[in-house]
Amino acid sequence: MLDLIIVGAGVAGLSASVYAQRAALEARTLERDGMGGGQLAEAVQVENYPGMTQISGFDLAQAMRRHAEALGSVFETAEVLRLIQRQSHWEVQCADGTRYKARAVIAAMGTQRRRLEVPGEEQYTGHGVSYCATCDGAFFRGKTVAVVGGGDTAVDDALYLSDLAETVYLVHRRETLRANRRRQELLRTKKNVVFLWNTVVLAIHGKEQVTAFTTDTQGVKRTIPTDGVFIAVGSVPHTDCLPPETARDAAGYLLTGEDGKTNLPGLFAAGDIRSKPLRQAVTAAADGASCVVSAERYLQGESKALI
Repeated sequence: MLDLIIVGAGVAGLSASVYAQRAALEARTLERDGMGGGQLAEAVQVENYPGMTQISGFDLAQAMRRHAEALGSVFETAEVLRLIQRQSHWEVQCADGTRYKARAVIAAMGTQRRRLEVPGEEQYTGHGVSYCATCDGAFFRGKTVAVVGGGDTAVDDALYLSDLAETVYLVHRRETLRANRRRQELLRTKKNVVFLWNTVVLAIHGKEQVTAFTTDTQGVKRTIPTDGVFIAVGSVPHTDCLPPETARDAAGYLLTGEDGKTNLPGLFAAGDIRSKPLRQAVTAAADGASCVVSAERYLQGESKALI
């Protein structure tokens, strides 16, 4: 039986992997995407991680992975379906039938992109609708695209696409952006970016590929031709594999203290999956470290109880 299983290899999971090795725990890190890195890997440019003045998210994530592997961390590709609390341990059930047993688990599954839930979105996903500008932006070189959202991801997506596309519409339901001010100012210098304030997307249209989207700007509806729609309207936590009794907030994020402890003994949560005011790479890294320290103390207490 393992001491610890870490589910997810984003920043929080990678940080936990490093600290688990430093604590000499028998641990495994499970990641459904063999590459790992989480949403950080999609970031075109990271400027706010201490010690890195400028680096791509993918490169930063890979550096973290190499660090963990150099210390002896073991990564396995597995899609976790269920975490089951047994009397003396946790059982991790995977899609391929593999089952792992561990005395403690760190849930670091991160989040997934929130959908607009409008007509045409699902139909044209992969055919002009995308949730990752860095993944799909190159397909829209010299074309017209729309980015929906007003946070950091939406602004970063618009910046990235402005260097590829002929025209970029930034569609935001409010009249001010929520993104980092420095990135906002940079975006405003881009002459091919058109801001659509107080606007929501009603539908996405197309034939084989996206051809247009319909908006509502304070009651005024119009249909705008476009070749692609990039959706960046927030995220929802990956918590489906957790027991239903795991405490969550109203939005579904896990309720923990800064020590990462959930309401279930032996289950800890790190990174964007937690209910907290700031979700950044640096806070996710801190979460991973804190969870391992908490797990180590939990395991030590458990061992003493058996003596």
